[in-house]
Amino acid sequence: MPKAAPKSTEFETILLEKPTPEISRIVLNRPKTRNAQSYRLLYELNDAFDIAAQDADTKVIVLAANGPHFSSGHDLGDADQDAALAEFQTIGTWCGFDCAGAEAQMSKEKELYIGLSERWRNIPKPTIAEVHGKVISGGLMLVWPCDLIVCADNTMFSDNTVGLGVGGVEYFHHPWEMNLRKAKEMLFTCDWIDAAEAEKLGMVNHVVPLDELTGFTQALAEKIAQKPAFALKLVKEALNGSQDAQGRQSAMQQAFALHQLAHTHNMNVHGMLVDPSGIQLPGLAARRKERDGQQ
Repeated sequence: MPKAAPKSTEFETILLEKPTPEISRIVLNRPKTRNAQSYRLLYELNDAFDIAAQDADTKVIVLAANGPHFSSGHDLGDADQDAALAEFQTIGTWCGFDCAGAEAQMSKEKELYIGLSERWRNIPKPTIAEVHGKVISGGLMLVWPCDLIVCADNTMFSDNTVGLGVGGVEYFHHPWEMNLRKAKEMLFTCDWIDAAEAEKLGMVNHVVPLDELTGFTQALAEKIAQKPAFALKLVKEALNGSQDAQGRQSAMQQAFALHQLAHTHNMNVHGMLVDPSGIQLPGLAARRKERDGQQ
């Protein structure tokens, strides 16, 4: 059977390492932006996951990050979006990225957010997120698809998107990461969840000192890698299937549609995808003044 051409291992925004033959380590490498997720980073991350998944020797995949924080979320100032969409092979069939109205935004988020995150969640090999510093909103869409989460004791999680006038549910995994009442509190208040509370909620597997994070994660990966690869694939399939049997996929699709409604509402009322009267982010005030000046 002919094989597709291998993906390049040369990346601008991530690193792909092999600390041992059985373990692939992917590292987010935009420390100056606190690993903000540009479209290029997301597609390069997807390519790296593909390479690791298709590597016969790799049994476990670790996702880590350089710099003081794991991820500051979506890169709201990404000027490379169109170039990345043109350069990389899309993973879904929605496309329509240049269409008018709500179709373009929904198509992009269907592809790059819920589409990629679901794809990573279903990689048939165990994945471990090695997390430190802050993980904000879109950063959760990188962490939550992983099977296990090990975090440093300085880790802080937040989803502040309700404060921006959207549902925060591009990847609606909140009720499966913690109990429903805590998920509601996280979204309603936009408050931080620290590492200790995240462990208590069952959202992370282990909390370790920052200087022990990489070593602890590597040891955990090596322990898992001692198991037969096919058995690991099968048990992951069974565990993910148990979540899906509870209606996870249907709930996520409904939440994603409501999230798009919020974007459309904000575009109609405020002229931008978010509500500038909520949490203030860099650039929002200037964009609102520019919009008001044009009316």
